[in-house]
Amino acid sequence: MADDDEADEPEIGPLRRCAVTRERLAKERMIRFVVGPGGQVVPDLAARLPGRGIWLSARADVVETARTRGAFAKAARTQVTVPPDLLSGLQAALVRRIGEHLGLARRAGQAIAGFSKAREWLEKGNAALVVQAADGSAEERARFLGGRALPVVSPLDGATLGVIFGRDHAVHVVVAAGQLAERIRIEAERLVGLMAPIGAGKVASDNEGGGRGNARRGRTDGVASGSAGREEYKVQADR
Repeated sequence: MADDDEADEPEIGPLRRCAVTRERLAKERMIRFVVGPGGQVVPDLAARLPGRGIWLSARADVVETARTRGAFAKAARTQVTVPPDLLSGLQAALVRRIGEHLGLARRAGQAIAGFSKAREWLEKGNAALVVQAADGSAEERARFLGGRALPVVSPLDGATLGVIFGRDHAVHVVVAAGQLAERIRIEAERLVGLMAPIGAGKVASDNEGGGRGNARRGRTDGVASGSAGREEYKVQADR
């Protein structure tokens, strides 16, 4: 009965329970899914679709376990259809969302690219988040930061960042404090978990209780190249 009670938990408050590990985490560290009218499991990255949500930790191993071991059907208490490319589709959708958020930040004057201009924002204290190309050199990225303690994410390659900022290539981007910076950071941290090797960690079973997750903060490196964002996969309500 405990599982039934947990499945009916209202979607209120800052925490959600993972349908696989059973651990309760901040919803920003998780992915919400709903079951569509045709029984299709639909990712709801913006957490806005109607219906009772099924929440999973934003980890590749958790998503694959849910897909292959019937966790969605168990949580929904009905037969469902799960896309075989669920994980790669989530990765592509997050890459796309990050690019869209960066584009909005650029157009709003809240983000700037280029070593000199971005470094100037850093020195003036105007930057709340640093976005660096995943394929940039570690030495160059460290030189740019100059020892400053700021959140750093690397969800896109230099070519993809360049397209967003009207350049052939970009390595260094800074984003001013605000909702867009926070959204970019959250999406990049989700993407880190979804890009991790499947065998890198152990998914706790229901009997083991889960509860091993740690909040990711600070540097989030080497997340994804821009090619992932060009995959043909449509995730509903991902805006």
